[in-house]
Amino acid sequence: MAPNLLTLLRIALAPFLVAAILERRFHLGFGLFVAAAGTDAMDGILARWLCQRTLLGQYLDPLADKLMLSSLFLTLTWMGILEPRVAILVFARDIGMLLTALILYTTAKVRDFRPSLLGKANSFSQVVAIAVVLLDLIYQRAWVTAARAAMLDATIFLTIVSGFHYAWVASHRASLVAEAEST
Repeated sequence: MAPNLLTLLRIALAPFLVAAILERRFHLGFGLFVAAAGTDAMDGILARWLCQRTLLGQYLDPLADKLMLSSLFLTLTWMGILEPRVAILVFARDIGMLLTALILYTTAKVRDFRPSLLGKANSFSQVVAIAVVLLDLIYQRAWVTAARAAMLDATIFLTIVSGFHYAWVASHRASLVAEAEST
């Protein structure tokens, strides 16, 4: 049960993290973000190490990630710290994936929505991008600003590629289910 508690902690940190950013308390925001990212990493390690992968955890973990990251992309964009195109792409991909999963779940009875390696890489790039954006707000150095630009570019690229990959995988899984039902 420890991994699920860490996920719940990450969910509970999200509003405090957003409040710190909105109040321009970027040092606190960065610290809370690092703590939340740390609980995410620890959650995954503990779940594997203790063999405690649960159905609840399979739903809560991505929810916690999306809540935290989406909130931060939206908040940082609203404050003018991030360009809108980044948040728009992140939200468009997530909404597209959610709608695709919902349609496949209800119509094709597809139940396998495990993240792909590209999806995991995209999530990782989003976490690092947000971390570097927050770091750039409190520690303005040329290398941090360069890392920020590079990570935002990587996030944009991986968001687009992983979104198309998800659509391809989902359509492939739906066709397999349809073939199995027709035989």
